[in-house]
This record gives sequence, C-alpha cells and structure tokens, in this order.
Amino acid sequence: MPLLFINFRNGALDNDVGTASATFNSFEIGDTPTAALTLQTSHDGGATWTDVATTTVNLPNILGLNQQASWTYTPLPNDTYEFRVVSQGQNSSGEPVGNPLTSPSTPANFVCFMAGTLVATPSGQAAVETLAIGDMVLAADGRAVPVMWLGRQTVSTMFGMTETRHPVLIRAGALGNNLPVRDLGVTADHAMLIDGVLVQAGALVNGSSIIRMPLADLGDRFTVFHIETEHHEIIVAEGAATETFIDNVTRRRFDNFAEFAALYGAEGRPMDELPQPRAMSLRQVPAVIRARIAAHAVLLAGDRAAAA
Repeated sequence: MPLLFINFRNGALDNDVGTASATFNSFEIGDTPTAALTLQTSHDGGATWTDVATTTVNLPNILGLNQQASWTYTPLPNDTYEFRVVSQGQNSSGEPVGNPLTSPSTPANFVCFMAGTLVATPSGQAAVETLAIGDMVLAADGRAVPVMWLGRQTVSTMFGMTETRHPVLIRAGALGNNLPVRDLGVTADHAMLIDGVLVQAGALVNGSSIIRMPLADLGDRFTVFHIETEHHEIIVAEGAATETFIDNVTRRRFDNFAEFAALYGAEGRPMDELPQPRAMSLRQVPAVIRARIAAHAVLLAGDRAAAA
C-alpha cells in the first residue's frame, strides 16, 4: 500500500481522546472516484507504523475538491504521534492540507510568553527568548531565581487554529496601574496575578483592551517560550506579575524537550502549584477585577480615539 502523505504531527493530549481532520485538495487514487484510505500512526518518530484501531477513512468522490475526513484516536500519556494515510491505489498528486490535532474537552494548558516579551532580571529587562539556563529572573517579591529551563515551542497556523487557542494580547495599561507597561502577549492559559488571584489570560478577553491575537498577526507559525524555575513562581513580565511554567502538561510538546530530558530526566521532578486560587473562565474572575478591567478598557478606547 503506497504512502500518500505524512501530514499530521502533534503532541498527544494526556489521557484524552484526540481528533484529527484533513481536507484533501484535488488528488487522484488510481482511476476510481472512491477509495479507502487507511490511517496509520507512529509514536516513535516514524520508526514503526500501525493501523489506527477500527479506523479506515473512506472518501467518496475523491476527485473533487475539499473532501473532508476525520478520525479519533486514544493517545498514550506523554507521547507524540504522527499520522499518515496509505491507499491500495497509486500515489496521489497535489497537496493535502489538514488541521492540528484538537480536543474539545482539554485545553492546551501552555504557560508561555510570546517572543519579545521583556522579563525583569537583576540586571534589567531581557527578552524572554534571550534567556538561558542559569540566568536569573526577578520574582515579584524581589527574589532572584534561576532559570532551570527555557522551553520553546513552534506553533503552526497553516491549517487553522481554534479561537480559544489563539495567544492573548494584553494591551499596555489594560490591567490598571499602567500595567502592563507595554503590550504583553501570552498563551491563553497563562495566568496573571491580580489581587491575589491567578487569572488566566483567556478569561480576561474583552475584545478591546485584551484580545485574542488574529491569525493574520501570527503568520504561518510562531514560537512561544516558557520559563521554568525550580518552583512555580510569580515573576514580572512587562511590569506585570505573571506565573512561570507549571508541569500540569507534558514538556514533550516543546521543540527542545531532548535538552530538558538530558538535564533532568524525561519526567523531571514534581512541582507544587502556587497556593493562590485560579480563575480559568470569565465567571470565575472576581467581580471587582472584571469591573476594573472593564473601566480601563473604556479609558484605553478613549485614548486611542483621541490619538486617531
């Protein structure tokens, strides 16, 4: 059975059922307008391939454009999967496109900064991507803590991205007290410490002063960075108090996981989360915080209108 393409690669979602889908754009399989495509998966970098259990993808009218196919799979914890499709017909022509693996029930849970974010260090501000293992960053209480690892993940947007996974842009001044001092870009699950509550950025989105970054601004791919310290800490980014990485997701999803594994072992050490309560959705955000964010959104909108 010849290989049609290898198109999907993503970190598995821990203990969850993932879904994947593809749109096939104008390719042929033999001389027939229908064909059975068998999905195969590999979790060892393509060294071995096995058919996905009970899954055969049948595409009627394969000669047409934009034919959809989807499938489900149950991943092993902390693993990475590649998918490929094989056929009993001949190899395809044309290029398929597809969507990254998604899960309707489990968020990405990445605690990452966008490139260019300025992080407070004992010697001044440093762009997050320039930090290295052993560098010191400032905790919000003034302590200097060493960077244990700087995780790096490249995210592709070529095949689309669900809106809830878009990074969040917190405009300068949106949190009050002129914070952050510059626009701050973080992943949606990255929490800011506000009035003693860890509020995830996605829960703060209001469409004006705090927005989900549009795909047009992200390009075909972008890179996010997480700062891991010995303990889950509150550090300072663009003047605002925000969290470091916490290991409630696998580090295997990061481009430089091999570096972490060589230093600390594949699983690392267990970490304790910060004691502050966490607000993961708008309704969990205390009313006083919601009111403050809303008030500053109005002020910032007025400032932008006056400057226009």
